[in-house]
Amino acid sequence: MARTVPASTRIGFTALAWLIALLLFSPILWVLLTAFKTEAEAIAASPTFLPQNFTLENFAAVQDRSDYFKHATNSIIVSVGSTLLGLVIGIPAAWAMAFAPTKRTKDVLMWMLSTKMMPAVGVLIPIYLIFRDLRLLDTVHGLTLIMTLINLPIIIWMLYTYFKEIPVDILEAARMDGAELWNEIVHVLVPMAVPGIASTLLLNVILAWNEAFWTITLTSGRAGTLTAFISSFSSPQGLFLAKLSAASLLAIAPILLMGWFSQKQLVRGLTFGAVK
Repeated sequence: MARTVPASTRIGFTALAWLIALLLFSPILWVLLTAFKTEAEAIAASPTFLPQNFTLENFAAVQDRSDYFKHATNSIIVSVGSTLLGLVIGIPAAWAMAFAPTKRTKDVLMWMLSTKMMPAVGVLIPIYLIFRDLRLLDTVHGLTLIMTLINLPIIIWMLYTYFKEIPVDILEAARMDGAELWNEIVHVLVPMAVPGIASTLLLNVILAWNEAFWTITLTSGRAGTLTAFISSFSSPQGLFLAKLSAASLLAIAPILLMGWFSQKQLVRGLTFGAVK
């Protein structure tokens, strides 16, 4: 029998949830409102909440100064490309760890997870020198490669946890029917793991889209993504808050829309075993 929760408790938790949501959303709301203000309003000692002189000049100035669509295209290629490449590597790796483990499997998983605990700046010099020698600096494919390496531990961990929820008997039945390893993964495992794979894809696209350290460090202009696009509006001449807000809004809008429309799939995948 379901436990009865008092109405006052439900109202209290609902109000608390809304308060937390508003606190989390407040920076985005501030960016949204500031993007439509003039520079004078944005830097005023007593700023107003709503724009007093609604303007679109900041968006025009942003586009005139930097090619937004070029940076957006680079972001799409890098985030989607690195995630798909990570899935191609991660699905067989997660299958091996979930269904053919060895005594070192848990050690390998912990080692992969430990690489995410190391500050990125700790490996900046060797990676920069490697990219320089291989002529990968300021290239989209070089940035896609580093994004794949950065997010691969997360991809494998999420897929591994989800694959562990799939009954081994189903895969064994496929083997008894004569399915080879490739067919077992592609035609049996992957269709059953679609929610987990989809949530892994969406989460890692978001992580790659928001990555700033490597995109700013390894690019200069040709392969710059939207994070580099935003950073270009912070200059020695000053911090142009209105233009910076307009650039930030243009950069986060696509990923916010993607997250909004895919939230059901993302939550479904995360709650069905991808992450615990």
